[in-house]
Order: sequence, then structure tokens, then C-alpha cells
Amino acid sequence: MEATVTDRAATPAASRYAKAIEASKRVRWDIDRDVIRGREFDYGRKFLPDGLSKVQALTFLSPAEKRLLSQVQGRTYANMFALVERFIGAKTAELSRDHSLGDQVAFEALVRLTDEELKHQELFRRLDAMMTAGMPAGYTFLPEPNEVAKVVLGKGDWAIMALTLDIEIFSQSHYRSSIDPDAELSPLWKDVFLFHWKEESQHAILDELEWRRVHAMTSPAGRDRGVDELIELVGAVDGICQAQAGADADYFIANAGRKFTAAQEKDIRDTVLKAYRWQYILSGAQDARYGEVLQALTTPEQLQRVLKALGPIAEHVGQ
Repeated sequence: MEATVTDRAATPAASRYAKAIEASKRVRWDIDRDVIRGREFDYGRKFLPDGLSKVQALTFLSPAEKRLLSQVQGRTYANMFALVERFIGAKTAELSRDHSLGDQVAFEALVRLTDEELKHQELFRRLDAMMTAGMPAGYTFLPEPNEVAKVVLGKGDWAIMALTLDIEIFSQSHYRSSIDPDAELSPLWKDVFLFHWKEESQHAILDELEWRRVHAMTSPAGRDRGVDELIELVGAVDGICQAQAGADADYFIANAGRKFTAAQEKDIRDTVLKAYRWQYILSGAQDARYGEVLQALTTPEQLQRVLKALGPIAEHVGQ
């Protein structure tokens, strides 16, 4: 017991790690008992809210068609979280070893985070299986989680944690600003992201702590390399967005039940890509909380490099 007290006192951020543990215990949930509860998705309702799907921009779609497109995007949304949580869990498990023979509070917090990310992956795999049964055949999620994880984990810790915090922050922002206020969503789909948000709130705190810890241990040259690697990772995420947006637009067009003009098909493809660039890149990068941390951990020149890399994406999305 004395060793634990000593460990806590030795770590300036120990109280934040401890609070994350307390919150993790308080909000802990079970996939079947708390989330799914024997329910199915309501396909008469939207999955992804309009603020994320951007379907309202497609004025030539009927309400039923907009609903289907929100469901297609919602399925990809769940699969994208399963994808990113593969490398987040692996990196967190790796970082936890830095604390394993030292700060046991930080160690426990990161072990809990890893366990929760594994649970989230299981949840999203089960949701995709449920949607396979409830949606038309032919949907394909193109990126392979392990291959993506290998690419991400091939970068340095500074860049990985920068990307990870972006993801954790946008997951919270999406729920608070778009998912929670929308009463028209499928109740099960909405509950999934309520429970996901409850645990991700702690994850964002821990990711910021770990990014700052990594930053303190990284040389100026290593930090500069990290900025370049973060820009490379943003480009890789954008490549995933472009490929999956094309696949999802094709799937929607094939299952909408009517023919679209060439101009309409082009608009559908462009709108889905705008939605994905917003969902998975800009909504996190432009969040005030993320911006504060990024600005604190970069020089003005490095920050401008990141903003310049985001510029063409922001211009396309109109943000």
C-alpha cells in the first residue's frame, strides 16, 4: 500500500489518472445487458444525424433515400471506430508498459482504457453483423484493420498520440453536438454511441496526458519528425475516406431503387466524401480543445505546416 501512495505522489498528473479510473468504474457497461438488450435496429429511422451525414445537401433525394444514405454512413461510422480502436488499443497497451513498474495509478488507467477499446471493437463487430442481416447485400468496408494499424504503429509515438487524441475528441464532439440532440435516430444506434461516449470521455483525458508525456521525452528534432508523420497520417486517413466514400456511394446508388442522372451521382459521391472528411478529419482537428493542445505542443512554424496540410480538405468540405 505504501508503494502505491509513493507512486501517486511521484506523478504530477496522478490525480487526473486517478479520476479517469474512478469514472471508468462508475460508467462501466456490458454490451448485452446495457447496450443491445435484445433489440434490433429500426430501419425506419436514421442512423447518422444530418449534421454528420450532410444528406440534407442532396435536395433531390426523398426522405426515404436520405434515411438509407444515413444508414449506409452509420454502418461505416461503426466500422471506422472498430478500425481506429485496433491501433489505439495496441498503442495504449504498449505505452502502459512505461508505467508498469512505476506509477501504478497511470498503469491501471491505461490497462482499463485498453480493455475498454477491446470491448468497443467487439461491440462494433456485432453491430456490423446485425446490419449485414438488416441491410441490402453488397456493402463493403474496404480498409483492413490490421493493415491500417501496421501503418499507423510504424510512426513515432508523438504522431500516433496526436492522431489518437483527434479521434477521441471528435467521438465526443459528434455525440454531444449531433447524435444526442437528434430524436429521429434509431434508438439502438443512438444508445450505442451514448455508451461509447461515456467511456471515450475518459480516454480523451488519458490520451492528452500520454501525448504530453511523450512530448516531454521527445527531442526537438523528434517532435519535428512527429509533425511530418502526423501530416502523413492525416493523408492516409483521407485516402481511407476517399476510398470508402466511393464504395458507400456506389452501394447507395445500387440500392436506392431508382436511377440517378450523372450529375446527381456526382453530387452523391462528392457529398459522401465531404461528410467523411468532416467526420474523420476536420471535426476533430478544428475542435477548440484539440487546437489548444496542438498549439501547446508545436512551434508556430510546425502548427502552420499542419494547418497547410488540412487546407485543401477544409476547402473541399467548406469548413
